[in-house]
Amino acid sequence: MATTELVSVTLVTYNSGRFIKRCLDSVLEQKYPNMEVVIIDNASTDGTVDILEPFADKCRIYYNEQNLGFAAAQNQAIALANGEWVLTLNPDVLMMPNFIQGLVDAGTIDPKVGTVCGKLLSIRPTFDLPDQQLVDSTGIYFTPMLRHLDRGSQEVDNGHYLNFEYVFGATAAAALYRRKMIEDIKIMGEFFDTDFFVYREDADVAWRAQLMGWRCLYTPIARGYHVRNVLPGNRRALPPAINMHSVKNRFLMRIKNMTPDLYKRNWFSITARDFVVLGACILHEHSSLRGFTYVLRNWRRVMAKREEIMKRRRVKDDYISSWFAFQPVSRPAPKPSARLLARARAARS
Repeated sequence: MATTELVSVTLVTYNSGRFIKRCLDSVLEQKYPNMEVVIIDNASTDGTVDILEPFADKCRIYYNEQNLGFAAAQNQAIALANGEWVLTLNPDVLMMPNFIQGLVDAGTIDPKVGTVCGKLLSIRPTFDLPDQQLVDSTGIYFTPMLRHLDRGSQEVDNGHYLNFEYVFGATAAAALYRRKMIEDIKIMGEFFDTDFFVYREDADVAWRAQLMGWRCLYTPIARGYHVRNVLPGNRRALPPAINMHSVKNRFLMRIKNMTPDLYKRNWFSITARDFVVLGACILHEHSSLRGFTYVLRNWRRVMAKREEIMKRRRVKDDYISSWFAFQPVSRPAPKPSARLLARARAARS
């Protein structure tokens, strides 16, 4: 019998009028039978509110008076949700009808799986498929420079990534989190760190979850589409505020989660990347220098978070260090049931 635990789909909208209707249509077309939808609007001004109104009888919608940022608004939605599983979803994602069922089924493979992700493919901002189908994400991985990247990003989709695998973490654009894990890894009452505001908060959660002994599973059964706005090569096209948060959050994430052993093993790569980031801010991206001042102003709070994380760390240094490599690291997951294998074969066809 298929797993039917309650899944809470949590969406944060902020001037998402271009995408939100198509996204919600794909949510409500899911074949999963036990689902609720919680939406937090972060004071949109582009007509998103008007688009949301017709969905009020099928979704629980809450309107913030100001933009609290993605992390805080997702925490707000998660606190309002009731599900044993929480699917964080970006408004620019379209899910195939069996997406949620595929994620939940995969989560039953191993009780230490706290996060499940599927295969996201790229789609244009118009929600049209590109001429050549590209992979958007099959999980995230970290390099020894402490860069986090999407596994498979911009690769031509030739039918690969077909195995159930453990990966480091999942992009919060479409990540299924086990409620038990959410409660277990909260720091100072927060799942997503509100100091991040936006960007990298999912990588921070992935790193913290790994430190506390939870696993992330990739399943090829769950397939969806994502409009990717932030890519390593398009930084100059992004708003200055996004770039500032990117710089700030790189250092917040490291201060909180990096062990001395990990730094010792990768100090040269880390330091070299730091010089590149700092130099770029000084020479070109002056607005991002505010990220450094934010870290310094909030140093005590950030260090308090680090202290709590390190006290609760459950894994050995060798395990954490093994995930940081210049090529994506993944590990075989336990063999799925015959039912899941049959669904995987159907997803490939």
